[in-house]
Amino acid sequence: MLATSVLCLRACLALLAMPIYLLAFLGIWEPFCKKVFFPFFLEKLSAIHERKAKKHKQELFRNLPDFASPSGELKLLEIGTGCGVNFQFYPPGCRVTCTDINPNFQQGLSKSMSKNQHLRYERFLEAAGEDLHQVPSGSVDAVVCTLVLCSVRDVSAVLREVLRVLRPGGAFYFLEHVAADHSSWKYFWQHIYHPTWKLLFAGCCLTRELWRDLEDAAFSELGVRHVRVALPWTPIEPHIMGFAVK
Repeated sequence: MLATSVLCLRACLALLAMPIYLLAFLGIWEPFCKKVFFPFFLEKLSAIHERKAKKHKQELFRNLPDFASPSGELKLLEIGTGCGVNFQFYPPGCRVTCTDINPNFQQGLSKSMSKNQHLRYERFLEAAGEDLHQVPSGSVDAVVCTLVLCSVRDVSAVLREVLRVLRPGGAFYFLEHVAADHSSWKYFWQHIYHPTWKLLFAGCCLTRELWRDLEDAAFSELGVRHVRVALPWTPIEPHIMGFAVK
């Protein structure tokens, strides 16, 4: 009965989004989404998310300086930098390498760079999190990933790359939306929204239990907290945050 309800409600939602499904069928939606819609949407959502998640991020990144190299320099790699909303939380003098699979965030990224001149920007790499071959092994002190693991193709492959590029003793910081508790209405609605949401928002998955992927990765230490970021009328309220040490 429950499965039938989910299928019926998914069908109703798909009917409402039929123009998008038609554009996707014609091969028009994906390039438009990548170049225009998703950068615009993400910039707007990021502004709202930042207000709601600011305290969580301040707490999350508070100990970033502890992972600086013996010389005192902190080399940081951010996966899925987007518009650069995390720059404000990084310590002064931090050397930042930005990566993103989508190069169409440059306008927002440039604005964030100009506002955060306490950082040293090394380079921008157009790269998927699953393939960071341009970054040498063991070359960074910290890797940051926020609201990215929901949309990568292979979470385990991303985490393997994180471990590869981190130096021993380096840290991986994350803040990601995840699946809600299975007994909750939030989880029920996540399953209804999932196919249409994934199409609209560049592959974003609502029902990933990312804490399990982190537990399965080969980190020597892992700290995960389940938190809520209040985003009314969206299915992405449940989050996890924390850091893991190589």
